[in-house]
Amino acid sequence: MSFFRNREIRWLCLILMAATALACAAGFWVSVPAGLGALAAGSAVSLVSLLFTARRYRQIDQLSVYLRRITAGEHALDIRDNDEGELSILKSEIYKVTVMLAEYNERLLAEQRGLSDSLSDISHQLKTPLTSMLVMADLLSGDDLPSDKRREFTGHIRQQLERIQWLVSSLLKMSKMDAGVAVFKKDAVSLPDLIRRVTAPLLIPIEIKEQTLETDGPDISFEGDGGWMNEALVNILKNCIEHTPRGGRLRVEWTSNPLYTEIRISDTGEGIASEDLPHIFTRFYRGKNAADESVGIGLAMAREIVRRQNGDITAENQPGGGALFSIKLYKHII
Repeated sequence: MSFFRNREIRWLCLILMAATALACAAGFWVSVPAGLGALAAGSAVSLVSLLFTARRYRQIDQLSVYLRRITAGEHALDIRDNDEGELSILKSEIYKVTVMLAEYNERLLAEQRGLSDSLSDISHQLKTPLTSMLVMADLLSGDDLPSDKRREFTGHIRQQLERIQWLVSSLLKMSKMDAGVAVFKKDAVSLPDLIRRVTAPLLIPIEIKEQTLETDGPDISFEGDGGWMNEALVNILKNCIEHTPRGGRLRVEWTSNPLYTEIRISDTGEGIASEDLPHIFTRFYRGKNAADESVGIGLAMAREIVRRQNGDITAENQPGGGALFSIKLYKHII
């Protein structure tokens, strides 16, 4: 039997036999009835001990089988019982670990699916500009190409290269945040100074579209990383500029209360389609009003940056038309 192949069991049998023999010897030294009584008592104790040990051995063997099945992927097994004792506690702890492993496995599978989808999206986003550049490069190689067309194609290639450069840079930043290696400082950031830095590089595209930019807010600050927040706000404002028609208005305002500091960015554009609102911050999501060159990553990165700084961001349509983005940076962890 496998039970008796266990070295500890063999040692237990030897100890029980030795104890019974000593008890019998002592009993027979006193009298024959005493010796027979010692033999009967020793045999009974040995039998009960072996039966109890065999029962525990079977339970441990069941746990071994359970763990092998878990290793094979059967994470739905449940061996908990309502008994008391060390083995019942061990069963409960193993079940807890099993549930944790099942949840971890589900998260891992979800991350793998997400990575596969992201790689597919990245491949698609890079394929279009690369194909365009290959076509224009072939055209540029022609000797009879007019100089004005050569300049036009060269400008298109530069635009596509800048688009790829922005996409790669954004993906690297998001990868750092996903991996948890992005460092977010906790400095006192002046909001008026931050808004000036954010809007400065956007004044030219705003002027080209004859749009109006309004900023309003008190001289306040928040605790966070000014560099990362600059990135988030630029992405949001670029989105507003893109979806606001010529002659439209953009507005950035900020306030503060005991709970949070709020930054509100609004425009007078076409707003956000109702079916796009739940997905507006989803990575690589492109709404029905998205521009052809949009890759659906700017708003997703803005949300991730805000969340990493104990904040939240929402998007909605204004009653009078246009989109409204609200960023709340909480002063305490909630």
